[in-house]
Amino acid sequence: MPAISADVMSAVGFDAPGGPEVLRLEQLAVPTPDAGEVLVKVAFAGVNRPDVAQRQGTYPPPPGASPIPGLEIAGEVVAVGEGVDPGLVGRNVCALVSGGGYAQYCLAKVGHCLPVPAALPLAEAAALPETLFTVWHNVFERGWAKEGETILVHGGTSGIGTMAILLGRLFGLTVIVTCGSAEKCAKAKAIGAAFAIDYKASDFVEEVKRITAGKGVQLVLDMVAGDYVPRNLKCLAEDGRHVTIAVQGGARAELNMAVVMSRRYTLTGSTLRPRSAEFKALLAQEIAQNVWPLVEQGELRPVMDRRFPLAEAAAAHARMESGEHIGKIVLEM
Repeated sequence: MPAISADVMSAVGFDAPGGPEVLRLEQLAVPTPDAGEVLVKVAFAGVNRPDVAQRQGTYPPPPGASPIPGLEIAGEVVAVGEGVDPGLVGRNVCALVSGGGYAQYCLAKVGHCLPVPAALPLAEAAALPETLFTVWHNVFERGWAKEGETILVHGGTSGIGTMAILLGRLFGLTVIVTCGSAEKCAKAKAIGAAFAIDYKASDFVEEVKRITAGKGVQLVLDMVAGDYVPRNLKCLAEDGRHVTIAVQGGARAELNMAVVMSRRYTLTGSTLRPRSAEFKALLAQEIAQNVWPLVEQGELRPVMDRRFPLAEAAAAHARMESGEHIGKIVLEM
């Protein structure tokens, strides 16, 4: 029977926003699960762009969330709260969490957990929830993607980008990505992108027009926003959908709404972390039904970049901010 090995745990925190160097290890009390929660002894935690934004002070935790960074984990359930099946104790799970992942122990809503198949390494399991939940919801639920359509994805070798490539290939989409170098374009195509555009060497709008013979794409998954939005709309076919999930290029965009009306575009977007526990549980159920069988069968595996010890979280953030990573970065406890 697993046991909690200590009353205190190591976790990553920071006193004030800043660069990666502000991250430091601290000792905190091991949390206790409330009703509907499990306590996970974390083996690995995923590193994601929202963690960087939180450290920089631009993406604070939602009310009630742990101030510890980290939105996805994998490890062993060591305790359960009221109303949770005690049979889960001792099982390996991965989970989407609202914070607290950069720690030796982390609380998770039981409805936000997915079982880790025996053949799936825990490092890879920890790299799945944040990008999988985000891409599934925004591409297939908000973006209404369906087999046979073409999608444009910016940041093709990021965690989100690689997951979009993998899911797109598995669900019959033609995926066009943009990347910042010829080397990254080659990596994206090796992962499964049908086309990869080096946005530093050519105009992605013209390249999309060429690739699609002027027809455009049915869907754009946008992580840039800002002045990319009007350019993205030029890539869309009639009745196209534009889904924004981050604003790395700026929160404001200037649009010709007459074009939006005449071509019947749909513009939408979302953020995942502040959504309700009920919404995330429903999303987890959708993924368990539609995607998790592919994980269990070994058909879906995340693209992994590097793993860092928990004490080197600053180095993990520096690598993410450098833009040199291909796929997911994880912290090992």
